[in-house]
Amino acid sequence: MHLKPLLLILCCLVALTSAGCASQTGQETGEARQGVGQVQNNSFADNISDIPIPPGMTKQPDQSMTLNTESFRGGVLVYTGKATMASLRDYMVAAMQDYQWRLVGETAAKETLLAFAKPNRTCMITITESWMNKSTLKLYIAMDKGGAAEPYSGSGTP
Repeated sequence: MHLKPLLLILCCLVALTSAGCASQTGQETGEARQGVGQVQNNSFADNISDIPIPPGMTKQPDQSMTLNTESFRGGVLVYTGKATMASLRDYMVAAMQDYQWRLVGETAAKETLLAFAKPNRTCMITITESWMNKSTLKLYIAMDKGGAAEPYSGSGTP
């Protein structure tokens, strides 16, 4: 089993959460948010009530793994479906912001990487597209259940 890469990724996610100094990129338009509200189907990642999954995406249990302890919940969740990389990116940015996640980083090349944060929580998402618009949505989730959450000021300062 490949625990070392998973632990490294989870440590990076926790570090991203505690850093708290990354700035948010541009705001989505009201029109994009309305479009998301019309297509949401109350499907959430691994029963985490504030990480929505786009309609038509199917969880791949053989590629996913989770860890739930007294003080930590997280893991890697993989979903596949027929969608373009651009439409999945737009959906995830607008839907995550609807659930008060801050977009703290984004990059795109052969795949798109989105990084979101909340107090004591991080969610990094990679989106890849293959032949015939078949896409993979991979979520790296880290939630610290042990510590008391610091109030979120929204200013981007620690």
